Amino acid sequence: MKTILAIFALFILNFPNSTVRDFHVKTVDGKEFDWKSTRGKLLLIVNTASECGHTPQYEGLEKLYEKYHDKLTILAFPANNFGSQEPGTNKEIAEFCTSKYKISFPVMSKISVKGDDIDPLFKWLITEPNPDFTGDIKWNFEKFLIDRDGKLIRRFRTRTEPQDSILVHAIELN
Repeated sequence: MKTILAIFALFILNFPNSTVRDFHVKTVDGKEFDWKSTRGKLLLIVNTASECGHTPQYEGLEKLYEKYHDKLTILAFPANNFGSQEPGTNKEIAEFCTSKYKISFPVMSKISVKGDDIDPLFKWLITEPNPDFTGDIKWNFEKFLIDRDGKLIRRFRTRTEPQDSILVHAIELN
């Protein structure tokens, strides 16, 4: 039995997750997210918070989604890692996103994007090579652009607004 476990551990360590679609994530209502719904599309993964000075970016994200929904899916991942700016429950977060910002793109369950309890998807995102930078997320509303094959292709800090030409250009190029 120990041999089987050792072989399994070696397999996991030597063949880590290689695309975002290898990870299991839950929607804000607790259901397993169906990655099939994103096939053939770019993804923009954003760590979000409801009580942050950058929360109005939800409006820009919704406009971006409305404009590019045929080629882009935005996934919001609420996190309470920075200044306790996402204190709500999943139900409260869902209500906030739909009532205040009329979000139509998927919102995921609240997770951790930093620290010892970092979600495996975000551990992968912050270490995955890309032309911009790697390392810890610095604040809410950092953005990760994923290609149609599930690979990270660009990363943007908080101050890059959803309508920023560098982000829009990256979406249009891909």
